[in-house]
Amino acid sequence: MSKRDIGQEILDGIQEIKAFKASRGDLRTHSLKEPASPQVIRAKLNLSQSAFAGLMGVSLRTVQDWEQGRRKPSGPAEALLRIAEQKPEVFLDLV
Repeated sequence: MSKRDIGQEILDGIQEIKAFKASRGDLRTHSLKEPASPQVIRAKLNLSQSAFAGLMGVSLRTVQDWEQGRRKPSGPAEALLRIAEQKPEVFLDLV
């Protein structure tokens, strides 16, 4: 793995923002796809609702509400769901 120069990355980002504000460039953006439903992700991980709730740091009731469509995961929960979907080994290492 190559070593990153975080300071230079920050400076490059500032220059990119300045160029965009001066109408001399475009900002790079990334779109994140919506994660699968919590029920699908939980099933792929082969976890009970209770175990999944524990890993997500939410109550069992919250997971049930997500799966029943009564509530939607918040931003941080959605990010964790995206990780659980795309890198399940990370989640399963915590079990």
